[in-house]
Amino acid sequence: MSPIILLCFLIVYFGVLLSIAHFTSRKSSDNATFFVANRNAKWYMVAFGMIGTALSGVTFISVPGAVGANNFSYFQFVLGNAIGFVLIAYVLLPLYYRLNLTSIYTYLEERLGHRSYKTGAMIFLISRTIGSAFRLYLVAIILQKFIFDAWNVPFIVTIAICLLLIWLYTNKGGLKTIIITDLLQTFFLLLAVVLSIYFMADGLGLSMMEAFEAVKESSYSKIFVWEDFLGSRNHFWKHVIGGAFVTIAMTGLDQDLMQKNLSMRTIGEAQKNMLTFTGIFIVINLFFLCVGALLYIYAAKNQIDLTAMRTPDYLYPEIALNYLTVLPGIIFMLGLTAATFATTDSALTALTTSFCVDFLGFNKKADPNAPHLIRQRNYVHAGFSVIMLLVIMAFRIVNDDSVVNAIFTAAGYTYGPLLGLFAFGILTRLRVRDSLVPIISVISPTIIFLVINTDYLFSLGSYQVGFELIIYNGLLTFLLLLLSSPGRLKLNPEVVQEIPKR
Repeated sequence: MSPIILLCFLIVYFGVLLSIAHFTSRKSSDNATFFVANRNAKWYMVAFGMIGTALSGVTFISVPGAVGANNFSYFQFVLGNAIGFVLIAYVLLPLYYRLNLTSIYTYLEERLGHRSYKTGAMIFLISRTIGSAFRLYLVAIILQKFIFDAWNVPFIVTIAICLLLIWLYTNKGGLKTIIITDLLQTFFLLLAVVLSIYFMADGLGLSMMEAFEAVKESSYSKIFVWEDFLGSRNHFWKHVIGGAFVTIAMTGLDQDLMQKNLSMRTIGEAQKNMLTFTGIFIVINLFFLCVGALLYIYAAKNQIDLTAMRTPDYLYPEIALNYLTVLPGIIFMLGLTAATFATTDSALTALTTSFCVDFLGFNKKADPNAPHLIRQRNYVHAGFSVIMLLVIMAFRIVNDDSVVNAIFTAAGYTYGPLLGLFAFGILTRLRVRDSLVPIISVISPTIIFLVINTDYLFSLGSYQVGFELIIYNGLLTFLLLLLSSPGRLKLNPEVVQEIPKR
């Protein structure tokens, strides 16, 4: 497909987003609007829009690409995600609403101490910056290869343009703008995945029903992996349990997605949002896996050399942009752009919110909407855009793996201590030695990394660590906090009694 056509599409797409930003921020662009959308968002709009934020370009590209090696085993992880979403709805959200939080990390200050609070917030800033950079990197390499390489535009310029456009349409309205743009981008994402299946089926000479039947009968449709618990990263229990804890950490303990839940008027609306979102999330991931199976079936039929691709992430764009007609290519680019920028714009807003509240103390100011604080927020917003640019360039130098694996591996190390901190605060009534919390949060993932990647401490033998990596990091953090506590272990009876009722 012509790079000019794709570039024109991107210009029109961002023109629409900038128009929405102007409309949503023309009446108010203060900090209350930017941080929590004035707490009057509609739950059904947030639920639908969160799909685009949660899925991102990783789901759009890497999940279909990984089907060739892992079949549908990723769906086990999705089932674990669903369990995690339910726990968030009935354990974490009531806590956040009861404390009327803007940043969820302020809970740590009240429960554990000032340094624990700052540590939790810093872990989020590092984790979300790395995760969002990975996701934007994924779409940028596609844009670079199929659009900007035609004019010899440097990769760093491609990234800078993407981040500048995101900054422009989120700078004033913040979360209020993102709720609307994510609504539109999620619609584009869902439209793209359905039409992708249609066009792939058409390319194979099949109807939609025949395409689903072909997927079902293929070897790619195997979901459950029960064999070799030690040696397989894709074993059922590793995926399900790991998926639940990854979700609790990367969603429930993440300012990004929780910020949207906190924008609603009541806890009931927030819970309806999470449950609705969970149902859609399960179905759409199954659709993405079907796209992956059809891609490999199409590649086999047309004798496409898969070994020539640097990574499976290139499979979907290669077929959509070079083997199908113009319309499927446009639809692919629409879905990819919508998925990735819905994630990045939300992340930049959440990073800005966390830094302004957790480190600059906006929530403690006499007038949080003072003009100089709004200017300060804008500087922070721009600063995180620059930081993300630098992280992406560093990742381009070192990455040689499928991005979906890189993201969840990094999350296992960075979100693990955050999981341990919140678990300790919610499940026990113990205090901690606040000064030791930053040290523990560094030591814990370091020890886990050494155990997994070297024989320095002891050998794991044939055991392969999968998505359950985050559990080991969280558990070790919890145990180190427990050992450093001046008191004896005492569970929180409110949590112990409440969870079974749910």
